[in-house]
Amino acid sequence: MVSRNAADRFGARRPLAGAAQPVVYYSLDALAGEEGVNLAKLPYTVKVLLENLLRLHNGTTITEEDVLGLARWSPDQRRPRVISFLPARVLLQDFTGVPAVVDLAAMRSAMARLGGDPARINPLVPADLVIDHSVQVDLFNSLRAFAGNVELEYERNRERYMLLRWAQQAFADFSVVPPGTGICHQVNLEYLGKVVQTRQDGDETVALPDTLVGTDSHTTMINGLGVLGWGVGGIEAEAVLLGQPLEMLTPQVVGFRFIGQLPEGATATDLVLTVTQILRQHNVVGKFVEFTGAGLSQLGLADRATLANMAPEYGATCGFFPVDEETLHYLRLTGRDESLVQLVETYCKAQGLFRTDDAPEPAFTSLLELDLSTVEPSLAGPERPQDRVPLPAVHDNFQGVVTRLAARAGGQVGAPPSEIQIDHTRAPLGNGSVVIAAITSCTNTSNPTVMVGAGLLAKKAVEKGLTVPPTVKTSLAPGSKVVTDYFDKAGLTPYLEELGFYLVGYGCTTCIGNSGPLPDPVAGAIESQGLATVAVLSGNRNFAGRIHPLVRAQYLASPPLVVAYALAGTVDKDLTTEPLGTGTDGQPVYLRDIWPTLEEIKETVASSLTPDLFRQQYAHVFEGDERWKLLPVPEGDLYAWDTYSTYVQEPPYFADMSPEPPAVTDVAGARVLALLGDSITTDHISPAGSIAKDGPAGQYLILNDVLPRDFNSFGSRRGNHEVMVRGTFANVRLRNQLTPDKEGDWTVHQPDGEVMRIYDAATRYADDGVPLCVIAGREYGTGSSRDWAAKGTLLLGIRFVLAESFERIHRSNLVGMGVLPLQFQPGESAASLGLTGHETFDVRGIAALTPGQDVEVHARRNDGGEATFTARVRLDTPTDVEYYRHGGILPYVLRQLLRRRASA
Repeated sequence: MVSRNAADRFGARRPLAGAAQPVVYYSLDALAGEEGVNLAKLPYTVKVLLENLLRLHNGTTITEEDVLGLARWSPDQRRPRVISFLPARVLLQDFTGVPAVVDLAAMRSAMARLGGDPARINPLVPADLVIDHSVQVDLFNSLRAFAGNVELEYERNRERYMLLRWAQQAFADFSVVPPGTGICHQVNLEYLGKVVQTRQDGDETVALPDTLVGTDSHTTMINGLGVLGWGVGGIEAEAVLLGQPLEMLTPQVVGFRFIGQLPEGATATDLVLTVTQILRQHNVVGKFVEFTGAGLSQLGLADRATLANMAPEYGATCGFFPVDEETLHYLRLTGRDESLVQLVETYCKAQGLFRTDDAPEPAFTSLLELDLSTVEPSLAGPERPQDRVPLPAVHDNFQGVVTRLAARAGGQVGAPPSEIQIDHTRAPLGNGSVVIAAITSCTNTSNPTVMVGAGLLAKKAVEKGLTVPPTVKTSLAPGSKVVTDYFDKAGLTPYLEELGFYLVGYGCTTCIGNSGPLPDPVAGAIESQGLATVAVLSGNRNFAGRIHPLVRAQYLASPPLVVAYALAGTVDKDLTTEPLGTGTDGQPVYLRDIWPTLEEIKETVASSLTPDLFRQQYAHVFEGDERWKLLPVPEGDLYAWDTYSTYVQEPPYFADMSPEPPAVTDVAGARVLALLGDSITTDHISPAGSIAKDGPAGQYLILNDVLPRDFNSFGSRRGNHEVMVRGTFANVRLRNQLTPDKEGDWTVHQPDGEVMRIYDAATRYADDGVPLCVIAGREYGTGSSRDWAAKGTLLLGIRFVLAESFERIHRSNLVGMGVLPLQFQPGESAASLGLTGHETFDVRGIAALTPGQDVEVHARRNDGGEATFTARVRLDTPTDVEYYRHGGILPYVLRQLLRRRASA
């Protein structure tokens, strides 16, 4: 028995038996024995959270009741507790990381103005930022594509990268992985993730689970490695960096049992689309998903990472795979030190965190099961990742939506494809034509099985004499340099290039909307004829308007199927029965003729993927190329804001901030800025893609002497609030019910009825002192963990969002920016209450908020009538209430730091 002390009130801190070096840990078994708690049936995810509470227990923010309450977790918990969680590290990507750095720099400036020490604004939790979202596919189908796209990336993003260079030297425990290295999730999986971390505590080394939060919703990909982590908004991530634990309710944990094994012809992508559909139908929003069953031993680590990556698409907080023998195998495969592998095995077995096929299955809130042998080749689309379509049904699926899509594009259905002149040839282009075929995104490019499958399919296609039509924009954007290494070693690169799949960059490209321009003849034909054209990509997101503004349908597919549809040139064809094309021998070539077998794929992976590839590529991961090294590095604790910069500006959140929060007041006379339907995504609220030159953001840039060719994207300009607030609700596919005949950022200014841009209307309302609101349907804020979807909402003057339901991350982001999330009572909606969006709204009862209370909403119609109803306040915890009272997380943290200084 280890004696208790102030730092170890449960007597759980003890030496880790069997460790190669002296290590101590906080033993869950010791807790169970001391308190008579049975931990054997706890889900693995709950055990990880329990270790966090046990290790960080201090008697104040984490009490004995918190620890014991979670230790006694049960599947039928009726009253979930609020618990704190402080992860071991934070992962950032540059689209969300740059605004986080801007906010921290602004907090330093505000601290200095308030008389405090700006250096106190410093990460207290280690952070890694991977620059992976800024490369755009301008050049393609060329050996020059990669070098040219990276050159353009540096030209466009020089100011942003200088900011990150400053942050790297100004902040402690803050590292930056330079451009051209890989996607943050794949770098995290292959290098940054440790499974077990160590920390120095005086003279002792403490072992603990590797946990994290990230500013990208697909942070969950690391769950495939047995590392618990999930996506949060940039605002929450900044609070964690500053030592603020996340508050959460004890989770419901949905078990998903696998049995059997995948059949010939099915890929990990097909599996993940099947699982996504099942879990969406089961409604796992806000819940933990934990995979279980003997079938896990049939799934490689990369397959698990593919499934974990899509947790945001099936709505879960995480999609967790426990540590097992496959985890250890992957750590060795990716070149991790053997000492780390041994520590992972020793620690996880000691903590009951190591899964075996014969181990007792945990107790779950609910349990689903899937026989892997039933999985079939599939795509998902045309606008949502959960809408799985079996491969034979893709043609019928597209035919079912083409009328709607073509009508919105202004075109006609039934007209035969027309021929256009492109690349010295004539090629057909019509409804259903594939104009983008992209092997991209973290979902699949981390998976050697599906990537090699694509390479082998390309090889067989070239050998048959098949070619890709010139109307298809092809691209290859792997998640790490290891991918191209094993393509080269396997001899597959020439065949991919023969079909146009040249390397365009190492980063998130098409999936985030960085697909770049279409060739002029293709773009011109689409616009002039109103065509409903298609993108096929190996990504995880296919929301309307996300991939490219000229693409009306977008299907997610495995990398081999991306190549197949590039060859076919259309989705208006059944690839299971119709030929892809004609071979050099004059015979039709079918997909089945060139589809590689599982044995071929396994043999190629085994011969081409070795630990040395990972060791070589990650040996100098933080150094960057010469362009990175030659960037000037600003110095000093305070960032030198450039008032002329169109990329980085000091945000207004802390302007005139008082040391104490102002009184919270009710809302009176609010007007509706947007009346929206179901499944409004963060892409609808804050698009990441191209900036239209005729919109408010484009006009702002033009007035600041930026040419349209240099606009870059909304994602790259997230460090400038002036651009981003003008781009809020600027998605080209947004449908505001106040302007039912228009797509995009349009609204009606009231009471005069003038139709105008949302930003322009918000500005006029602000000038008149009129507060604003948004009304929406179910699943408001689905998609990426995009903090600007909340920041832009605040800066437009929106006081509250009233929706039927919220996605987890966006609700937190709204609270984190001081915007009140209100939820209709069950069974009620704008339609059921007769709300048209032309009312004025009062919300009463805000001044004395408590978590989850109801407030009165009064909607006054123009004819003098009134609808009165109650809405649930979605401030779920006492900390949510505190954040809202202070106007958001960041003002709260800044005031806390000032208060500590005053009391010191």
